[in-house]
Amino acid sequence: MKNTDLCIVIPCYNEEEVLPETIRQLSAVMDRLKASGKITAGRLLFVDDGSKDRTWELIAAHAQPGSWVGGLKLAHNEGHQGALMAGLEWAAAHSDAAVSIDADLQDDVNAIEEMVDRFNEGADIVYGVRKARETDTWFKKNTALAFYRLIRTMGGDVVYNHADFRLMSRRALQALLAYPERNLFLRGVVRLIGFNEAYVYYDRKSRFAGESKYPLKKMLAFAVDGITSFSVKPLSLIITGGFIFAIVVPVIMIIYALVQHANGHTIPGWTSLLVSVWFIGGIIMIAIGVTGVYIGKIYKEVKQRPRYFIDRTANLESK
Repeated sequence: MKNTDLCIVIPCYNEEEVLPETIRQLSAVMDRLKASGKITAGRLLFVDDGSKDRTWELIAAHAQPGSWVGGLKLAHNEGHQGALMAGLEWAAAHSDAAVSIDADLQDDVNAIEEMVDRFNEGADIVYGVRKARETDTWFKKNTALAFYRLIRTMGGDVVYNHADFRLMSRRALQALLAYPERNLFLRGVVRLIGFNEAYVYYDRKSRFAGESKYPLKKMLAFAVDGITSFSVKPLSLIITGGFIFAIVVPVIMIIYALVQHANGHTIPGWTSLLVSVWFIGGIIMIAIGVTGVYIGKIYKEVKQRPRYFIDRTANLESK
């Protein structure tokens, strides 16, 4: 059995309603792992992503010597992926393995023990994969499935029904830190590492308390980030679309115009001009928009700005 120091990384943003229960359940998991000899030491690392409620106060209150709880407070809201990366970077320097899990208790905390088992058997990356989406609304279920299909169609390699609930060994964490990009889509980046992988399947629960931090607007932005971070296929689709609208559509319009002219239903030139303007204008706007997204990402990357700044820590000095 390995002498394993395990860090569980929990990014938090305005989670004061659920945090006490999250700490209680995850502490119980750590107690069981320690008692069974599956780990020798560990830490619950809560990363406060610039919360505006009492999240940090609760973390600091629980982060006492002798407890499992430690905390990082980011100086500014960096988003879920940025906060998660901050926690994983700390874990890479202080732990043998790290589990990432959201604070909302929708992911099954009991699956962590099985992840540790797979790690002790030699896996470097253990993915937590949902068995089903019975707790999701019809809209969320189908948009999520469409997202995974779209990512794969665009050339991205992601695990179906996997979010950011996973275990990574120190070796895998160090490999992850070698990726310098600021536009983070960790589900895709982790798959690029290529070390020994394993899977743990679990049933996802409804949110314990509070509101979802991923409304439709953020979900759409996350989907765009995922696609444009791992594929240039949208750019090639613009070229394909250009050929279609430059060759196919004019042929269709000529046929349509001839039929309408034969029936005497046309004002000369008006129909073809109107439809052509709409089609050509639409494809130009799409092309400019997609190209703009990529240029914006290049702009962010070349600046090489820090991903985050740590404002405060709690109960981490001894580790």
